[in-house]
Amino acid sequence: MVHIGYTLMSEQTPARELVDYAAAAERVGFDFAVISDHYFPWLEEMGHSPYCWSVLGAAAQVTERLPLMTYVTCPIMRYHPAVVAQKAATMGVLSKGRFTLGLGAGENLNEHVIGEGWPPVDTRHRMFAEAVLIIRKLFSGEYVTHQGEFYDVDSAKLYDLPDEPVPIGIAASGGQSAELAAQYGDVLVINEPLAEVVQQFKAAGGEGRPVYGQLAISYDTDRDAAIRRAHELWRWSSVGGWKVMAELPAPVSFAAASSTVRPEDVTASVPCGDDVDAVVQGIRTFADAGFTHVALVQIGHDRQQRFFDWAEKELLPALREI
Repeated sequence: MVHIGYTLMSEQTPARELVDYAAAAERVGFDFAVISDHYFPWLEEMGHSPYCWSVLGAAAQVTERLPLMTYVTCPIMRYHPAVVAQKAATMGVLSKGRFTLGLGAGENLNEHVIGEGWPPVDTRHRMFAEAVLIIRKLFSGEYVTHQGEFYDVDSAKLYDLPDEPVPIGIAASGGQSAELAAQYGDVLVINEPLAEVVQQFKAAGGEGRPVYGQLAISYDTDRDAAIRRAHELWRWSSVGGWKVMAELPAPVSFAAASSTVRPEDVTASVPCGDDVDAVVQGIRTFADAGFTHVALVQIGHDRQQRFFDWAEKELLPALREI
């Protein structure tokens, strides 16, 4: 069975509503929730980007059973890995063991704000591997001193730890990152249903570990309205893959890069309207690729409550059959 989750999309939602949506996701029966960790929205039209760690702390208090996960946090620039470890351990305590730390190598969009430039991809991967190693060491509860290629840690120790170490998810998009995920991660995270990356992860030692993905949908009883909303708010996802998306520095850059994206380009991968079967087929594609968990993103902040009603009555019962 594929576990169906809900995405707390911070780029389109005010902070208070994100907390309300976490409670609603638990109430209607979602299996888990993930939250994006951004400094900027992808497009100006999305309009929000609160600090996800504050939201997570509040979400842990308004839920009781719902597992929570960052999707994903970048530990290489905006946050020092020692600080990420402390935040994640605290979330593990607050949630009583319901938190998974999803990590990725990040995007220029969010990391350039500290004024240190944006390293080339090979450098970022080395930085990421070193950051994950530091976080792993700190989760042991021992003192950690580290002098590495990119980071120094001076006698750091976490005093508040959950009963079990926080699981670490690693985002991957190809063979190199899949091997890194198998080496350092408890969970694989991939946005798209890339069966070959899942197989590379398993072949590198990740067999039997969870694989998380994400499917964007635009629910509305008016399909034309759903398509318009998806094109307005989600066209950024069609700018040319992660190698492009990781490099663009600002929402205006994503707007320019997506200026020629057509509505049909977006709807090719985003189910629009209220067709349950279309969403079932989308989830089935992930399941066939070896995914164990898929989080749904409802595009458009102003349609969330209607989406929850539909999910509870129609969508989730159908998805349970997969």
